[in-house]
Amino acid sequence: MLEKEIPLVDVDPREFYGPGGANLDEMIALSPKVKVIARGSVIKVLGDQGEVERFERRLRSLVDYFGKYHHISREVVRQAFGSACSQAGGGGDVGGIAASPASGDDVILFGAGGNVIRAKSRNQKRLVDRAADNDLMFAIGPAGSGKTYTAIALAVRALKEKQVRRIILTRPAVEAGEKLGFLPGDMKEKLDPYLQPLYDALGDMMPGAQLAKYIEEGTVQIAPLAFMRGRTLDNAFVILDEAQNTTLSQIKMFLTRMGPSARFIVTGDLTQIDLPRAADSGLSRALGLLAEVKGIAIVNFDNEDIIRHRLVKEIVKAFSRNADGD
Repeated sequence: MLEKEIPLVDVDPREFYGPGGANLDEMIALSPKVKVIARGSVIKVLGDQGEVERFERRLRSLVDYFGKYHHISREVVRQAFGSACSQAGGGGDVGGIAASPASGDDVILFGAGGNVIRAKSRNQKRLVDRAADNDLMFAIGPAGSGKTYTAIALAVRALKEKQVRRIILTRPAVEAGEKLGFLPGDMKEKLDPYLQPLYDALGDMMPGAQLAKYIEEGTVQIAPLAFMRGRTLDNAFVILDEAQNTTLSQIKMFLTRMGPSARFIVTGDLTQIDLPRAADSGLSRALGLLAEVKGIAIVNFDNEDIIRHRLVKEIVKAFSRNADGD
């Protein structure tokens, strides 16, 4: 049994709890596995550790929302603590995540515009759950399954909760169809379109002005994988996206950048390797080498996790069947 006191910082408890405590009553009703006692600006929660931590995450999401919009309603409480919510989308290989009314999945955070961002599919939920116990995770699966979007949501939550000081997002700069040297502009201008799916996901999760400020001051960094060489990445949530396009030496270089207080997520799709030889992909070899290492979790996404247009699942299946027949 865990007992935890959660202070409501910079929040007027009377407004937060709602008229007659209606918002607080809603939180309590939607949290039957814990005992909740509110005394002024402090909420005491008693229950199993996992349930207390889950309640705290939901409560902090509500506090973040209140700080942005200066009010909450019973509907917002229901969104945060377990009912319907809006679905946010992502670009490129970044699938949106949101909860269905019956899913019961945990809220990850409130995104830009107050959208509630939560894990929708079974494996998105597994990735969220395993993030609590593993500092290095691999999320492997098809395009549109939400693996990158979920990973970025976890990173933004960790930054908001001051678990880390920075978010670092990186991709191997594999030339897929276009030579970077022939594109106009400086290196940043050449690489930004390639990294755009990462910007899109971040844009769903924090206001544009805040994101621009974070990028300017280095709190959020988005860079090609080659820029990671020689660095020690600590007090940071670091995501390597499109890892199927790394060589073994590249992924080893990346993983050995991990500082003592860092958290890493590696995402990739082994069916979309853009290297000259698919056998050169370091991701599949790294998965085999690290599968039994304690503290490393591997979450395998599948076609059932795809939450883009209904036809995307059928497209993935059709191409998969064709590959199997070749």
